[in-house]
Amino acid sequence: MNKKHTFPFIAMLALLLLLSSCEYIFFQPGVDTGASATFEYLWNKVNEQYAFFDVKDVDWESVYLHYEPHIYDGMPDDSLFYYLGNMMNELKDGHVNLISEFNVSRYDITMLGPQNINYRLVKENYLGTDMYITGPFQHNFIANGQVGYIRYASFSDNFTDEQFVFILNRYSDTRGLIIDIRQNGGGYGHNITKLLSHLIHSDQPIYTSAIKSGPDHNDFSEAVPLYSTPYDTTLKYSNPVAVLIDRGSYSATSVFALATLSVDNIFLVGDTTGGGLGMPNGGQLPNGWTYRFSITRTLTANGVNYENGIPPTIHSLLDAGDVARGWDTVIETALDTLLAR
Repeated sequence: MNKKHTFPFIAMLALLLLLSSCEYIFFQPGVDTGASATFEYLWNKVNEQYAFFDVKDVDWESVYLHYEPHIYDGMPDDSLFYYLGNMMNELKDGHVNLISEFNVSRYDITMLGPQNINYRLVKENYLGTDMYITGPFQHNFIANGQVGYIRYASFSDNFTDEQFVFILNRYSDTRGLIIDIRQNGGGYGHNITKLLSHLIHSDQPIYTSAIKSGPDHNDFSEAVPLYSTPYDTTLKYSNPVAVLIDRGSYSATSVFALATLSVDNIFLVGDTTGGGLGMPNGGQLPNGWTYRFSITRTLTANGVNYENGIPPTIHSLLDAGDVARGWDTVIETALDTLLAR
């Protein structure tokens, strides 16, 4: 990441931490911890701070009218959790949770589409027994050595620049690369820019971020561009790169897919990602439960919001007939495109 562009982003992170910590300072002895007060507090917090009412097409006032009649002081905790958790899940956002000592509510974004990868098939018929394992990357030559296949299962798995340089050197003479991030549920943001820095050829904005800054649904700070800088301007992979995605490509993985839209020689193959482009922040409810939801939004460098998922350049789903023959339809689609260029 280009250091001259990091300061606004760091300031945004500091503000998120401050907002979160204030939630715990606020409550003092004597605060109403009943079910009605807890419901009102949570509904208002989401109403004022959630970042995606527009793209989620959620009428939060109607949600209030639906759930409020079910809430009454003295109701069992399990019943209160049921209604509050369901209310939060009306947002259809995998970064939204309600957490108590006995349960966690969640919206499973992966259920919106098929699990578009059969890892055993990939391991047996593409990676092979002679695959290389370099840090978190599993990789090997495929298509008779014409293409390099790289599997990255989680952005929570850190790697060094030297490890990815080794991979690029190994496949420097190939006609194309495949980077497979299907069912990669996300992880650390710094791995987004690190991986991208090995695939881009110039200092460029890859996306913008803005934080919810006021109580109205459209109140946001000025969008801050995030830049990525090439790790090594002398080591450039200029041939096409196919990035494989599906509904399980979520959070940081969706952000990576979003960032690749700014890179000319990268294209996406598979299914629409799960989204999750906002940064979640949380706090404490009057009754002691905690919550989190997205209070930032991440857009393309030219301002397009793909919170509901980044669509592939080429749509491809696993075909049962292909799987029976030992073929991964998505990999084969990427190969056909790479080798035709």
